[in-house]
Amino acid sequence: MIVSVTVIFFTFLVLGVPIGFTIGIAGMVGLFMALKDVALLSMAPIRFFGGLDMFTLMAMPFFILAGEIMNRTGITHRLVAFANTLVGHWRGGLAHANILTSVFFAGLTGAAVSDTAAVGTMLIPAMVEDGYDTDFAAAITAASSIIGPTIPPSNMMVIYGSLMNVSIAGLFAAGFLPGFLLAGFLMVLAAIISIRRGYPKLARRTWREKIIGLKDAIIPLLMPIIILGGILSGVFTPTEAAAVAVAYAVIIGFFVLKSLKLKDLPEMLIKTAQITGVVFLIIGTASILSWVLSFDQVPQRVAAGLLSISSNPQVVLLLIIFLMLIVGLFMDIAAALIILGPILHPIAVSIGIAPIHFGIIMVLSLNIALMTPPVGACLFVACSITKLKLSQISKAILPFIVVEFLALFVIAFSPRLVLLLPRLLGFY
Repeated sequence: MIVSVTVIFFTFLVLGVPIGFTIGIAGMVGLFMALKDVALLSMAPIRFFGGLDMFTLMAMPFFILAGEIMNRTGITHRLVAFANTLVGHWRGGLAHANILTSVFFAGLTGAAVSDTAAVGTMLIPAMVEDGYDTDFAAAITAASSIIGPTIPPSNMMVIYGSLMNVSIAGLFAAGFLPGFLLAGFLMVLAAIISIRRGYPKLARRTWREKIIGLKDAIIPLLMPIIILGGILSGVFTPTEAAAVAVAYAVIIGFFVLKSLKLKDLPEMLIKTAQITGVVFLIIGTASILSWVLSFDQVPQRVAAGLLSISSNPQVVLLLIIFLMLIVGLFMDIAAALIILGPILHPIAVSIGIAPIHFGIIMVLSLNIALMTPPVGACLFVACSITKLKLSQISKAILPFIVVEFLALFVIAFSPRLVLLLPRLLGFY
């Protein structure tokens, strides 16, 4: 049965059928083959809605809407300006500012593609005008954008925590240090390349200019502080925090910055519904497919296969990471997380990996796929901004991919680093 389902899945995937429908069709075929009774296919809608019947998943559309509203307020230039005051005087200053802006942006959207579009539209032309190679500017923008889903709030963490019954607050707490580590690795590489190529640096800013930059950027920077502070202190749940984020964004956009109009709301709500609808379709159909995989004991087979290769937990973890990186090359990362999570999570726990730690490993592994061809979404956004070919950016981004692999392995094999904040805050 599993062979037939797999063939159907990849056939429709290659044909370009949307991933949500591909998963649903494969799941329905598997359901029929398992139950051998058309009448029992009524289980499909039960599984579909059962997969979505989780209160924590309500956080996702709220976080998406909050990000959309904040993007529309025009705060990106404030974050870029503040980042420039801090690191612009380093060699390759705009490259470092690009990375630091992604760190700031992480607390607003938690989505890599949004980061690439917002930051890239502003910084890539500025970098090119300042003497940076176009492919380098595009590559560093795409590479730094995956910091967004690593530093909370992160939609991928919400999905993982909801499906695997892992503390979302704990995942959020665990994401900080890996996100900062990732940014540090990228900055080191950016510095090496900038020195070798003689990229320019800006004049050192005075403390007065830095304070002015912070004053201008404090409005967007307060949003993640309020959200995460409330979650980590126990004042409200992640779902309630997402609603607070929307309220904060609305107040800032309409009454403080006054850059939003009522006519902007329909478009933002429609875009939020579109993004949420796609992800929820994947979650619902994946719930059907997950039942089929469980019925055919696929998780147990995968676990047995991995453990037959080696009983060493580190080797098994390397194999799991390798599997996620390969799958991420060809599949939508949300779909990969939803399908692979129920299979790989129990294996990771069985070899002694903390659920929160594995959640961070999984989120980061799959997010790296956003900057790798052939389906890296961030690469395509960078291509649309620069008008470069995918092959040109792919070559320029290769050193950044290598560095992010190194960061991933450090994070994967340093559980104390990842679990430090969750332990201090009582989530682990």
